[in-house]
Amino acid sequence: MADDPDPERLRALEARLAKAKGSAVPKRTGKAGEAFSQGEIGWRMITELVAGLLIGFGIGYGLDVLLGTLPLFLILFTLLGFAGGVRTMMRTAQSVQSKEMTDGDVPKREE
Repeated sequence: MADDPDPERLRALEARLAKAKGSAVPKRTGKAGEAFSQGEIGWRMITELVAGLLIGFGIGYGLDVLLGTLPLFLILFTLLGFAGGVRTMMRTAQSVQSKEMTDGDVPKREE
């Protein structure tokens, strides 16, 4: 019969489809829950900065209400909260960078 499919060609086609489906799945490096995408790291840094600002703002506003010096402590602690948020962001970036350096092929620089 001329209409019957060739079994060898079908097996070869199935093998190619399986290979194509297997390569389309993005792979994460490291163990499960250990590797983070760049977007997740970015949102974590933004959250740390905003949390620092809000905590500083809250403490400053609370002190100003208690002491009656409305703009003084509000500005001071908001700036301190910003500095703390930036410091936490930099620490996170440094830990991510050092983790990538130790996981990758690039040798770690000695200081």
